Amino acid sequence: QVELVESGGGLVQSGGSLRLSCVASGLSPDYYAIGWFRQVPGKKREAVSCISSSDGTTYYADSARGRFSISRDNAKNMVFLQMNNLKPEDTAVYYCAADWPQYCARVADGWADFGSWGQGTQVTVSS
Repeated sequence: QVELVESGGGLVQSGGSLRLSCVASGLSPDYYAIGWFRQVPGKKREAVSCISSSDGTTYYADSARGRFSISRDNAKNMVFLQMNNLKPEDTAVYYCAADWPQYCARVADGWADFGSWGQGTQVTVSS
């Protein structure tokens, strides 16, 4: 059974930074993708970024490219999302999710239908 737990959310001023963490368990060793997504109540879930465990290839949605950076620590089954120069429009609940690596590239096109999800962590950016 796949389990994902996010942490690192909080309140930050515009222009600030946060680092989100996702601890994963129950995944096939070295053959999975972890993506970060976000959602504002009443709005559609939005893809942010994805990283493949097999080769570390990363993908970013347009909203994240240049400001956010995804990384991994396979030994600890952790994936991180470093978010810099945060803006009020980045305010959302951020989720990490897992699926097969072939779905990772689709995150860059905005696809957000991964199979296994964490409970989410709130990020609030004040102006």
